[in-house]
Amino acid sequence: MALEFEHTDRLLQETRTYPPDAAVSQKTNIAAYMRHKGFSTWDELYRWSVAHPEEFWSEMARELQWFKPWERIRQWEPPYVKWFVGAQCNIVQNALDRHMTTALRNKVAFYWEGEDGSRRTISYRDLYREVNRAASGLARLGIRKGDRVIIYLPRIPEQIVAMLAVARLGAVHSVVYSAFSAQALRDRVEDAQARAVIACDGYYYQGKLVERKAVVDQALEGNSTVEHVIVVRRAGNDIPWHEGRDVEWTDLLARGEDFHPVEPVDAEDMLFTLYTSGTTGKPKGVVHTHGGYMVGTYTTTRFIFDIQPEDVFWCTADPGWITGHSYIVYGPLLNGATGVFYEGAPTYPDPGRFWSIVARYGVTIFYTAPTAIRGLMRHGDEWPAKYDLSSLRLLGTVGEPINPEAWIWYREKIGRGQVPIMDTWWQTETGSILISPTPITPLKPGSATRPFLGIEADVVDRSGKPVARNQGGYLVIRQPWPSMMRTIFRDPQRYEAYWNTIPGVYFAGDAAHVDDDGYFWIQGRVDDVINVSGYRLGSMEIESALVGHPAVAEAAVIGKPHPLKGEAVKAFVILRKGYAESEQLIGDLRAFIRETMGPIAVPDEIQVVDSLPKTRSGKIMRRLLKAQELGLPVGDVSTLEE
Repeated sequence: MALEFEHTDRLLQETRTYPPDAAVSQKTNIAAYMRHKGFSTWDELYRWSVAHPEEFWSEMARELQWFKPWERIRQWEPPYVKWFVGAQCNIVQNALDRHMTTALRNKVAFYWEGEDGSRRTISYRDLYREVNRAASGLARLGIRKGDRVIIYLPRIPEQIVAMLAVARLGAVHSVVYSAFSAQALRDRVEDAQARAVIACDGYYYQGKLVERKAVVDQALEGNSTVEHVIVVRRAGNDIPWHEGRDVEWTDLLARGEDFHPVEPVDAEDMLFTLYTSGTTGKPKGVVHTHGGYMVGTYTTTRFIFDIQPEDVFWCTADPGWITGHSYIVYGPLLNGATGVFYEGAPTYPDPGRFWSIVARYGVTIFYTAPTAIRGLMRHGDEWPAKYDLSSLRLLGTVGEPINPEAWIWYREKIGRGQVPIMDTWWQTETGSILISPTPITPLKPGSATRPFLGIEADVVDRSGKPVARNQGGYLVIRQPWPSMMRTIFRDPQRYEAYWNTIPGVYFAGDAAHVDDDGYFWIQGRVDDVINVSGYRLGSMEIESALVGHPAVAEAAVIGKPHPLKGEAVKAFVILRKGYAESEQLIGDLRAFIRETMGPIAVPDEIQVVDSLPKTRSGKIMRRLLKAQELGLPVGDVSTLEE
């Protein structure tokens, strides 16, 4: 990645601060841990954790079960790291087996709701039994430790069962988002050299049948590694069948035993690969391992989301993305939490679907994407007002920075003006959250606040030198952490680029600045920084300003070549319900940006659109907008939502 600037310019100012409720914060997990360590403030605890990261992470690891203890906590040979060296474990032992000797075995693991209204309540004991039967059935098909298994399923319970069953065997799962095309699936199957694919006949999304088995068959044409395709019947549609290769999921479970021993694996053995596409090039298989990933997801779920025994935790993501891996499946199960798992679209059959689910199951912790929040804002305040959301005690955001006005709406309309918001920054590559508030942190709308315990973050220039406070630059992490990726599957050079683009630190492509209070503000991808007359403007700041106008629900901005200014700003906006495009409105938007950010940030063009190109995880694909605007090749669009 080419680094084209020393720093970015900060124009958008946000001064509102929301302190935590002192009485509530004292009852949190993080406050209890702070007292246990003998510290009176977060700053003291944080400084200790980054000065003694091995002590901190080993303390967290000791709360979990290991078949064999580690000989060394960390082995750091830049850019490669090993955590809990010599230890043996299995993440499924900690997510399921250790709960079977406690009262948790009878607790609800998941409330599942289908888009069609079908529902299941799955206890930890139920989940344990089904995972064992699936693991036993896969073992009978010849799946062994180290084998790669592709999971191509929608958000149904079998998706989670399949992940845990594969991991129980010490095999490696690679979940592929269920709406991906045959070509995208083919690329991932071939790179993983998978021995099996777990898929379904089809499923319904927004009320429409999405056929999948034919897509799998197309993706596997000419494939030489896949020996079995296991098929879950979800939609009941007619499907092609390959005798000798295809296996019914129900038959797999019927052949399995109620107990299959969990496979001890080395802490550094692969748990999963998850494919993420960069701005260009083929998808890259990010590798995560059992030990470090387990400790990272366990710890962040416990302290950031403050999991308590009575909580009902709903992360609205899909296990096809890292958010679903870490905060639907592994993190909550490691903490013995009850989760909600919803199959369908947030606005089907109406824009109240999310809020009806919160009310029905008494959700206490709700974690979703800023894109979803802005999309639901478009439909008006009346939808959340129809439902009892009083069970909510913690909100969260993930996927991209949230603009301040959406943050305020989320807090006021969903959180009753009192529920704290955990605005989290992390990536597929990081495995778990790295920058985020905890429930004891004073909050600033639009800021991910402070690095998590044991995480040393900074904002630097091209040479790696820290920039001044309130000046933008490159967001980096200075020291390794347990849940970080270990490599890119079969492509270590792509992994090394994360650590040698800015020598000696981890850099994954985001611009940011740190304010006077040490709070981090993510300004967007460095590829999206726009150079206007010598000013380096973060795309997210201009978009946040636009969404601050009452007419705008969503916005994306790009830079276009300009003969005098270098680049000119073009904005694409989606209007809120009740507003229509007019010359007057476009003029008002320009004036609004001039007032909030200054004349340098005023878009030369503002185009009203009905939708924006987004990844399946909700991130706006600005590079695609720019490519289409300039007539350039669009590159890899396998993550584009159709």
